[in-house]
Amino acid sequence: MTNTIIKALKPSAAKMTRLINGNLADPHSILGAHPHKHKGRDYTIVRAFHPDAVAATLIFGAARQEVEMTRVHDGGIFAALVTPGIFKDYYHIRFLFDSGESWERTDPYRFMPTLGDLDLHLVSEGTHEELYNKLGAQLTEVEGAKGVAFAVWAPNAKRVSVVGDFNDWHGLVYPMRSMGSSGVWELFIPDVKEGAHYKFEVKTQNNHIRVKTSPYAFAMEVRPKTASIVYDVDKYKWNDNEWMRERKSDLRFEPMAIYEVHLGSWMRVPEEGNRWLTYRELAPKLIAHLKRFNFTHIELLPVAEHALDESWGYQVTGYFAPTSRFGSPDDFKYFVDLCHQNGIGVIVDWVPAHFPKDDFSLRWFDGEALYEHADPRQGEHKDWGTLIFNFGRHEVRNFLIANALFWLDKYHIDGLRVDAVASMLYNDYSREDGEWVPNKHGGRENLEAVEFIRKFNELVYKKFSAFTIAEESTDWSGVSHPTYLGGLGFGFKWDMGWMHDTLRYFSKESVHRKYHQNDLTFSMLYTYHENFILPFSHDEVVHGKGSMYNKMPGDPWQKFANLRTLYSYMYTHPGKKLLFMGSEFAPYNEWDSQKSLDWHLADDPMRQKLQKFLEDLGKLYVESEALWGLDTLPEGFRWIDCNDTDNSVFSYIRKGRERELICVFNFTPVPREQYRIGVPDPGGYVEKLNSDSEIYGGGNVGNAGYIEAEPVACHGCAQSLSLTLPPLSCIILERG
Repeated sequence: MTNTIIKALKPSAAKMTRLINGNLADPHSILGAHPHKHKGRDYTIVRAFHPDAVAATLIFGAARQEVEMTRVHDGGIFAALVTPGIFKDYYHIRFLFDSGESWERTDPYRFMPTLGDLDLHLVSEGTHEELYNKLGAQLTEVEGAKGVAFAVWAPNAKRVSVVGDFNDWHGLVYPMRSMGSSGVWELFIPDVKEGAHYKFEVKTQNNHIRVKTSPYAFAMEVRPKTASIVYDVDKYKWNDNEWMRERKSDLRFEPMAIYEVHLGSWMRVPEEGNRWLTYRELAPKLIAHLKRFNFTHIELLPVAEHALDESWGYQVTGYFAPTSRFGSPDDFKYFVDLCHQNGIGVIVDWVPAHFPKDDFSLRWFDGEALYEHADPRQGEHKDWGTLIFNFGRHEVRNFLIANALFWLDKYHIDGLRVDAVASMLYNDYSREDGEWVPNKHGGRENLEAVEFIRKFNELVYKKFSAFTIAEESTDWSGVSHPTYLGGLGFGFKWDMGWMHDTLRYFSKESVHRKYHQNDLTFSMLYTYHENFILPFSHDEVVHGKGSMYNKMPGDPWQKFANLRTLYSYMYTHPGKKLLFMGSEFAPYNEWDSQKSLDWHLADDPMRQKLQKFLEDLGKLYVESEALWGLDTLPEGFRWIDCNDTDNSVFSYIRKGRERELICVFNFTPVPREQYRIGVPDPGGYVEKLNSDSEIYGGGNVGNAGYIEAEPVACHGCAQSLSLTLPPLSCIILERG
């Protein structure tokens, strides 16, 4: 070979040095196939690199013709000069090592970028709504070669490589190319298949090596392992077409009774080492349970991958990956699919407020604060030991919005309950003076987070028949109002105030309740300011707060009677309903995420009767349009009497478009004989529900199932009922 040709085979010494040292941001500029002219003739130079190889062979064509490559650098760079006609098909490189072993691969450096200019523009602009179809690890075919297109955003990196079980996790073997000012790095690697494990090795500007899971990984290893897994997220065949076609995004005037579940502790298999149930095992069991109690929706504590069990999923390390604890992504799709086929909507808790400090994940991703704020006054939640997303950065907002849309698109999720919204809205959330940074106007509001939340909600409602829920604990105005009216755009808001007031009232001995009736009546002063969900959630039965059963005062009989009355009040009060798992059979102990619910207690006779009560209460709720048909409108509710504090009794009417229900509560253990309430119409009234019924564990005090109105004026009505009110009870009446 002439010196001229040998010289042509070598790229610049500087580039070779940067490649070998892992500092080259454009490896395709020297690796792969490049045109070359020699003595007026066209040739192609093919270069390949493996730092541990002692020899390399170029293999091309259907006949697998071989050309020995020249070693042009002792660091493992090889080259060959061939005529361009041989490249009708893609070619292979075989590397030989000192051990005598060899490795043959299709050359990834012969392909053009898999990301186009529009993709990169939208990434930089922060408006790529389907970013999950471009970044991460995308199974695809390029120029007849099947493989995986890897891409990641790391604008501050000096070099990014793909490492995995397909290259012995060697950080120099598959360096990616920088896509310029977008900050994205890209590489298509042929022959990588579904199931391959991978990460990104990032070399920082300070020459530190950081090995990171993919922010866009569709699947991850079971903790404590942390590798990302190549997965075909589009292969599952759905069977919920009818549900998807008919579902609605506006459920304000529809029944909504939600069962909140932590999948890892709803039910376990103690005889098999207390293992978790899988998604496929959980699906039929949970669905049967939901249907028994007439729940319309299930809400799952975060299912996105997380490293720490004790975080319950609220410290996410894999935003695009359903946790592998319970099975594969397709197994989770099966769970959602079966819910839909049985008429159950699926809500997932979503966590865009903060993320954990695990070093394999988003923290200091490319050697600098990328997803988070660099300033700890903006970037850290000290209470939770987590980092706060930088909502002022286009690419970060894009990451989160694309993630929300991903769950609705790829997993057919019906609703997203957004966790910790209050912590996003205020710069001074849980901070002392001097520990936070005011906004540009000098205020405490996080303007960038507000903009992000509004955009998120706008896109969810624009693109999908889905809804959003805010867990927001402050008096921020318009949380569930449309953005075009100045609101945040959520469909619903958790009514944390109602929950705290109600539990405070019910925790008091009945003799003291007459002094605190305002705890129950106060909610009606603001109920119609937002679209509310009334939650008795996991947060109320953990961290020493006690179980719902033990929050109730009195002896066991009174505790159960109080629970029945509490749930009756919840189900008849305006607003949607949410109960945490276990509420239906009143366990003694508060929730423990590390073990199963105490299902053995469900066979206790009194607890069986409580379950029967909740079955009937749930059935009455979903079948009674009066309890939800005008749920967010003032005309759907009317007080009969809220002032009888001496007896701790109050009564109200729930109105639908055609029917109405009379709801009467006695919050003391004293029966009330001949208790008169005004009613709007004459005639007979049927007792639709009596929480003191013997079949529910009560004393069977009541009105024999039916009572006639009398022409006696009361509470501003010409007609009234003379009722027998059972102790610690609710009775619900409907004109017959």
